[in-house]
Amino acid sequence: MELYNYIKSLHLIFVITWFAGLFYIVRLFVYQIEANDKPSPEKEILQKQYKIMTYRLWYIITWPSAVLATLFAIWLLILMPDWLQTAWMHVKLGFVVLLIAYQIKCHLIYAALQNDVFKYSSNFMRLWNEGATIILFAVVFLVILKNAFNWVYGVIGIVLFSVLIMLGFKFYKRIRERKSNH
Repeated sequence: MELYNYIKSLHLIFVITWFAGLFYIVRLFVYQIEANDKPSPEKEILQKQYKIMTYRLWYIITWPSAVLATLFAIWLLILMPDWLQTAWMHVKLGFVVLLIAYQIKCHLIYAALQNDVFKYSSNFMRLWNEGATIILFAVVFLVILKNAFNWVYGVIGIVLFSVLIMLGFKFYKRIRERKSNH
């Protein structure tokens, strides 16, 4: 049981750093996209700095954290194989697959921006940043509540949370537009 607690602690540490990396990388994408609209030489100076920052965050923190969190999770499942028979774990693993898909999409965005290909607006990136937040909320509630989790209320809660994020995003966008017009 002591080994289990060490492995669980390491898993949680790397999940936290993984999410920190995902939250910050998308914020850096926003800045990098907005820097592209700046005049020279500010544009080139900012672009160079953001490329360095995103590279370091992505390859020194985010990817290693994702790999280590996953490896420690597999180790936990080896120690506790009965978890694979529980409904909450199936749902959690579904959200983990979504998180991995989110990371892969972020990697594609990262690669495009490193090559000065700007496919998305900064507003899209602000909204995209909420994807990891929704996954985080879902996974934490699943892990903490386990079998006590009421699936219907949980799904409704996640949908309502998503709607609130969208409304907050639209409200924030209006405020930014008003400030830029004044």
